[in-house]
Amino acid sequence: MQTPVLLDRRSFLARSTLGLGALALGQLLGGTALGATGRPAGPDFKPRAKRVIYLFQAGGPSQLELFDYKPHLLAQFNANLPDSVRMGQRITGMTSGQARLPVAPSQFGFSRCGHSGMELGDLLPFTQKIADEICLVRSLHTDAINHDPAITFVQTGSQQPGRPSIGAWLDYGLGSENENLPSFVVLISVPASGTADQGLLSRLWGSGFLPSRYQGVQLRGGVEPVLFLNNPAGMDRAARRQWLDTLDELNRKTLAKAQDPEIETRIAQYEMAFRMQTSMPELMDLSKEPDSTFALYGDSARQPGSFAANCLQARRLAERGVRFIQLYHRGWDHHGKLPERIKVLTKDVDQASAALVMDLKQRGLLEDTLVVWGGEFGRTVYCQGGLTNSDYGRDHHGRSFSIWMAGGGVKSGLTYGKTDDFSFNISENPVDVHDLQATILACLGLDHERLTYRFQGRQYRLTDVSGRVVNGILA
Repeated sequence: MQTPVLLDRRSFLARSTLGLGALALGQLLGGTALGATGRPAGPDFKPRAKRVIYLFQAGGPSQLELFDYKPHLLAQFNANLPDSVRMGQRITGMTSGQARLPVAPSQFGFSRCGHSGMELGDLLPFTQKIADEICLVRSLHTDAINHDPAITFVQTGSQQPGRPSIGAWLDYGLGSENENLPSFVVLISVPASGTADQGLLSRLWGSGFLPSRYQGVQLRGGVEPVLFLNNPAGMDRAARRQWLDTLDELNRKTLAKAQDPEIETRIAQYEMAFRMQTSMPELMDLSKEPDSTFALYGDSARQPGSFAANCLQARRLAERGVRFIQLYHRGWDHHGKLPERIKVLTKDVDQASAALVMDLKQRGLLEDTLVVWGGEFGRTVYCQGGLTNSDYGRDHHGRSFSIWMAGGGVKSGLTYGKTDDFSFNISENPVDVHDLQATILACLGLDHERLTYRFQGRQYRLTDVSGRVVNGILA
């Protein structure tokens, strides 16, 4: 049901520069972002998970070094990528001008791990220890070929900006389990090398055309995780409460007159900020965590803003009922010096990622928490730039890449999907980005075809007009 926006004559003339033309345009567009479906919050069927922790590795981790073992490529060193493998498929402008596309085998080994015998790269010794807890998907693919559209696609279901992020969709569809913390929280870290790599735009955790109350809240490392949350000088908590009550009264009078849902959002956010003044310091205070916790996550967990510290905070947020916890770690765009640079990144994330899974399990939270680890695409089997015995780089590759998932209703110890001999094309059980999104929603009890919002005369959804639940990976 569409919510009308009611304006008196003076307000209409003051806010409109097009007069009756604005009204006509609104009719032609079939409504605005204010028109929701009226869908009540809650699952469509029994959920496997209550929350998601998404460990997003921005830049495109190389599946060839980490997840997709191709030992026969050692015999193909410096050979041209066969035309029968590429089949004329497009590649980026960074390598399309190269005279040849030489095959670059990985310099790093793999091991069979756990009772499942899952093959995982030796760069991930801690992840190898949780092989029987994770589901490795080797057959993900995407249409995007460059970072911004690829990350936007994974996070919002569209390569074009402006759509709600997956966390916003989940908040809209399910609501919150903790009234004192946001339902959707974002934490960003940088590599230990100090190089942030590509930037991350806040629209990746934005609400798009959903009401802005559903956008993610970014927590910063350090003593002030949320800016301007503390009371200003000279104002105590009682005075702040009185000030908010007065502001609330004024906002509600304006809401009654204008019927603008964004005013409701403003009211809700002021109240959330007031409650977070007491909940946030307790959340960010790690002093009561035992030494065994830091031994599990690694020493860097004591450094605010590190990936390990953010993984520990993710567990604490999960304990407190936060619905969607998004971690971003940058620096995986290895066009050159891959052997040197990937060791820095894996050291940053390997222990903490595995620790998070083990920590959730020992606290009884893994069974209803879905953990997702992966980036926006993979890397090419052929080298970008010069190839030597000790050095190489890899270009973007969306035709096949790998992610892993754990807990929250997915099968453990399973390797799903296969690629060809060059990790270039998928040979078994392809999974596209909308399939992944549909499956994540299904784990939380949401039918991706029913989770919709009406905007500009059309029902939109995270998975656009496609997507299927990958039942083969569900427990």
